[in-house]
Amino acid sequence: MQIRYLSFFFGLISILSFFNIIYSYYLNLYLNLNTYYYSLIISLLISLIFYNIKIFKKKISIFDKILTVFLGYLIIPFILSIPFYFSIYNLTFLNSYFEAISGFTSTGFSIFENIKHIDQSLILWRSSTQWLGGLYFLFSIILLIDIYDENFKKTLTNFISFDSSEIFKQAIKIFLLYSVLTLIIFLILNIFSIRAFNSLNLAFTLISSGGFLPVNDLSIIIKQNSQIIVISLLMLTSFFSIFFSYNLIFFKNKNLNFFYEDLHLIIYLVFIISIFFLFFSFNNDFSSNLLSISSSISNIGFSLETNQENLTFIFLILVIIGGSFFSTSSGLRFIKIYSLFKYSLNQILSFSRPKNIFINKLIFTKINFDFNEINKYFLNILIFILSLFILTSLLSLSGISFESSFKLSILTLMNTVNSSIYGLNDFDFNNLHFLTKNSLILFMIIGRIELLTILLLIKKFLFKS
Repeated sequence: MQIRYLSFFFGLISILSFFNIIYSYYLNLYLNLNTYYYSLIISLLISLIFYNIKIFKKKISIFDKILTVFLGYLIIPFILSIPFYFSIYNLTFLNSYFEAISGFTSTGFSIFENIKHIDQSLILWRSSTQWLGGLYFLFSIILLIDIYDENFKKTLTNFISFDSSEIFKQAIKIFLLYSVLTLIIFLILNIFSIRAFNSLNLAFTLISSGGFLPVNDLSIIIKQNSQIIVISLLMLTSFFSIFFSYNLIFFKNKNLNFFYEDLHLIIYLVFIISIFFLFFSFNNDFSSNLLSISSSISNIGFSLETNQENLTFIFLILVIIGGSFFSTSSGLRFIKIYSLFKYSLNQILSFSRPKNIFINKLIFTKINFDFNEINKYFLNILIFILSLFILTSLLSLSGISFESSFKLSILTLMNTVNSSIYGLNDFDFNNLHFLTKNSLILFMIIGRIELLTILLLIKKFLFKS
C-alpha cells in the first residue's frame, strides 16, 4: 500500500484541528476544545509514522492502490470522529463514526436533529470533514486513474502529469486549486451579504459536493433571489471538472479535447434548465427550481422548503446522472451515459441500414469510444443497479418503507443529502438500528469508490495464484 499517500491527509487533519483550536479560543468556545487537541495529536502522530514507513516495492499494483483508497475511507473517519465522540453531546462511537463517514464521503446524512444545539466549533468541524473528503476523492481519482478509460486521461494532461516521479508536484497543484476555489466561493458568498461563518461552512460544502449545513434549513441563510441564484451557480463548481476554470484562464493549446466533457455538460445543463423553465415553473418561482436543479446534478442535495413533491422522481434521475468525471460530484456521469446511448443507437441503426457506417464519436472532439469503453460504462450501470437492489433490500428488511428505502439507497450511493426535494428531509438517522447504520456507512463508501473497485479486490484475494 502507499502509506505516504494517507500520511498527507492525516497531516491535513492536524492542521484543521489546529485551526479549530484557534477558532475556539478566538470566540471563547471552550466546551469541546480538548477534543481538537486529541485529534491534532493523534493525527499528527499517525501522519509522522505513516510518512516514515518504508515499503521496498518497485512497482505499486492497481490492487495496492485500491486497497489504499478503501482503507483511507475506513481509517481517516476514525480520527475525524474524535471531536464528535468526546464532545459534550454524549454521542455513541457508532453515531460519531457515522457522522464522520457522512462528512468525509460528502454525503451529508446527520444524526444531529437540531443544528442550533451544536456549538460553532463543532459545526465548523463537520464542514471541514466534507472539505477534506472532497480533496481525498480528487486525489483518489488520480491514484486509480488506471481503471478508467483513456479518454478521461486526455482531459487532465493540460494540468497534471501521470509521471510517478512528479506525484508530489501534482498533489500540490490540485491542493492549491481546490483551496483557491474554496476561497473564491467564500468571498463571493460574503459579497452577497451572507454571514462570514455561514459563508465559510457553505464554501467547504459547495466545493466538496457535501450536504452539511451550518443551520437547520437553507432558507435561514438565503432569503433573497440574488442569493439563491448565486448559490445555485456556485454549486456548479462541483458539477464541472475542477480544472475547468483553470483551463479557461490558462488555456494555451487550442485543443477542444480538454473541454469536451465540460462542453457536453453545459449543453446538458442548458437543456435541463430550459425544460424546467418551460414546463415546471407554474408558480413563477424559477429560482427555487434552479437551486434544486444545481443541487441535484452536483449531488449536493440542498433545497428550500418548497412544495416540489411532483418533481421528486426527476430530481432523483438528475442525482443518478451526476456531473463531471474529475469533479467532487458522484453519479454515473453524464458523458458515460451519453456515450452508451449513442453507441447503442448506432448499433440499432447499423442493423436497419447495414450499408451505412456509423461513427462512435463524441461531438466537439475527434475522440472515438471503442467497445471496451462501452463495456465499462455498461458494467458501471449494472453494478449501480445491483448495489441499489442490495441496499434497498437491507433497508426494507430493517423496517423502513420501500419508497423511503429506494430513495435513501439512491441518495446513499450517489452521496447526496436527504432534503425536501426527495421527500426525506425528516428522516431520522439517529435512531436507526446499528446494522442499518453500518450498511449505510459501507454503501456511502462504495458510492465514492464504486462497487467495481471492491469487486476487483475480492477477485484479487479470492482468485490469487
